[in-house]
Amino acid sequence: MQRFNNRSESHLSGEVECELDSLGKGSWVNHGYCGSPLTLPRAVSTVYNPQAIYPPGSFDGMCKLATLSPFPTEVNPPDTSAPKKRGRCCSFFKGLWGTTMTENTSDNKELFIKTTLRELLVYMVFLVDLCLLTYGMTSSNAYYYTTVMTDLFVNTPSPSGVQFQSIGSMDDFWTFAQGPLLDGLYWTKWYNNQSLNNGDQSFIYYENMLLGVPRIRQIKVVNNSCIVAKDFHNEIYGCYDVYNEKKEDENNFGLINGTAWQYHTEKEMKGSSYWGLLATYSGGGYYQDLNKTKEQSAAVLAELMNNLWLDRGTRAVFIDFSTYNANINLFCVITLLVEFPATGGAITSYQIRTVKLIRYISTWDYFIMGCESVFCLFILYYIVEETLELRIHGFSYFSSIWNTLDVVVILLAVVAIIFNVFRTIKVDNLLDKLLEQPDIYADFGFLAFWQTQYNNMNAVNLFFAWIKIFKYISFNKTMTQLSSTLGRCAKDIMGFAIMFFIVFFAYAQLGYLLFGTQVQLFSTFVKCIFTQFRIILGDFDFDAIDQANRILGPIYFVTYVFFVFFVLLNMFLAIINDTYSEVKEELSSQKDDLQITDIIKKSYMNTFMKLKLKKEKISDVQKALESGSKDLEFKDFRETLKELGHADHEITKAFSKFDHDGNQILDQEEQDRMKRELEKKRDALSAELDHLGNNIGNGPVEKSAVDVDEHDKPSCARVEQDFQRLVRQVLQLEHSVAVIITKMDIVMENLELQESNRIKGKKTIGENETSMDENILVHLDKGTGAEMTPWTSINSSGKGWPKVNSHM
Repeated sequence: MQRFNNRSESHLSGEVECELDSLGKGSWVNHGYCGSPLTLPRAVSTVYNPQAIYPPGSFDGMCKLATLSPFPTEVNPPDTSAPKKRGRCCSFFKGLWGTTMTENTSDNKELFIKTTLRELLVYMVFLVDLCLLTYGMTSSNAYYYTTVMTDLFVNTPSPSGVQFQSIGSMDDFWTFAQGPLLDGLYWTKWYNNQSLNNGDQSFIYYENMLLGVPRIRQIKVVNNSCIVAKDFHNEIYGCYDVYNEKKEDENNFGLINGTAWQYHTEKEMKGSSYWGLLATYSGGGYYQDLNKTKEQSAAVLAELMNNLWLDRGTRAVFIDFSTYNANINLFCVITLLVEFPATGGAITSYQIRTVKLIRYISTWDYFIMGCESVFCLFILYYIVEETLELRIHGFSYFSSIWNTLDVVVILLAVVAIIFNVFRTIKVDNLLDKLLEQPDIYADFGFLAFWQTQYNNMNAVNLFFAWIKIFKYISFNKTMTQLSSTLGRCAKDIMGFAIMFFIVFFAYAQLGYLLFGTQVQLFSTFVKCIFTQFRIILGDFDFDAIDQANRILGPIYFVTYVFFVFFVLLNMFLAIINDTYSEVKEELSSQKDDLQITDIIKKSYMNTFMKLKLKKEKISDVQKALESGSKDLEFKDFRETLKELGHADHEITKAFSKFDHDGNQILDQEEQDRMKRELEKKRDALSAELDHLGNNIGNGPVEKSAVDVDEHDKPSCARVEQDFQRLVRQVLQLEHSVAVIITKMDIVMENLELQESNRIKGKKTIGENETSMDENILVHLDKGTGAEMTPWTSINSSGKGWPKVNSHM
């Protein structure tokens, strides 16, 4: 008990000093926190802590501070020599890059919310900038541009009715190439057959300039690349396998002379592989560039067709060309692909990429360039922030999914910035070369491909950036319901997913084997997987399944819908629903320690008190003016305000402002001027106080020791007197508790003695009990001086103890 009293006294005398010594520059004063007394853990409230106790001498220095504001106030720590520079550096980093992971917010809910709100505001600016940057690179005109080119080169039929998508043989390909393709590529006349006067340059739809010349390229496989069955050796002399890069034909053929008859590697053509419907084709092959005019290009195609440029070994034919529309500053890179499978026939596909390769032309483009510069600064800012957090927490930093998401967003952004610079340089070089040699093929396919990947990367990055908002709104229990539910049921969902996908893939293999040869939606195993997801959503073609297998088809469909849709899917929903109910029940029983509304109300109250104190100062100056004579001297003015508790520098500043002649005397005119200005300020402050009072709440503002009206505000001496009285009561209570504990210890010791003596026999027990009771009376009376009541009878069970009355 003595140790407890000593510890309490040391705690009382040093708490303020301990707290202020641990503060950095510009830190918040928290009267309920001190890092030294670790033996008495307690919950700390940063809004108000009535358990904070200060010694008598410490209250005088803080009385004025407490009177000025009931909220945390900025203070300056004592000057130190060595740690001062380090403190400035640390405060700079904390102020600029301070986050909930770099600040110690575990025991400070208010600091956690303030830091999170600051992070959220900074991140919202970053998100707005990212949205402007991403959407500024796209345009609705790109869709219409793509649609126009699709209609012209894909959906336009020839006089015989052949269009690109209806190509089914090599004959259809040549019909399309010599008809709709040439008609769409070369526009030299108006609709009334009047010349466009553009020379040899073609403007598709009169607006889209054809860049360079188109290119036709084919890929072949060698003969005897597959094995013919022995039974057909005499009937079948050649065998051409499905496409494989190792079986690609690299031999010259046909007329031999010319690029169309000589093989060129991918490196020589500076090409790249292409992912088709049947296979992935290399960037090499046999190619033929067309000419600037329609007549010359038609002659080239006729020569290729007459010399059997396409044969049994042909597996794919590519048609590549690019256009540019200056009206909307967009490039359209078009690839038409006709694949000739080993089964015969033809399969068509196309890819039209509308991209913006020239970035900075209009005013809006330069605004986007500014957004890109801001984006780079934000990425640099977040790189430093994540580096600091990683340095503090080490590998445990990656234990949070939000931190991993931060790293992913930063990495995607860095790659996007690097590609943006590369794309700009590459386009400039390619356009310069094209302008010098307009008769060559303009290969924009590489840039269009990576520009598309760049747009995809920005789309994914923007998606993750929006999801990341959940990281900053997790301080509210309502906002944590989703993450808490998913986090708690993650193990159950993983266990259920194993069971679900076992059944799901079993049905996928069953559907592939049953219907893969007849139903297009089940032609590959991957298509079976997506088809079964579509069945869950209600999008299916039951007739096709029924026609493919009239017995097993309906059985497959009914059992799949029953087990997967009605059983497994509902089990999945039940797991989530059950977990959500538990999380919601737990969160409803919890109470938020601090809400945003509390901080907003606190800011209102802080402003309210500052304006109120300012109004009181104006009233004091007015009193000083009224107490003066016709000519008010500075000495009298100073003495009056000093009695009201104002500082010398405030008095001098207020007096010199109206003492224009500098004679230390305010004449009648100067006093009237001061009165008029003070009245204006007082009226303005009164109006602002009324406005703030209405915003804080409909009810009256609660009063505290520092939030009172001017007439009923207690003095510092009275507040200190009440404080000391409370301290004495607490110490007296501690003394009384110590007396009671001492008495209880004596009683427990004698009870143990009584229990040991009871074993010896009733007679011995009776004598020992009488002796023990007398000892208790004497010991209590001599040791504590407590007032004793008459002794009551004691039976063998130990009942009938004396009543102890202690003066507390």
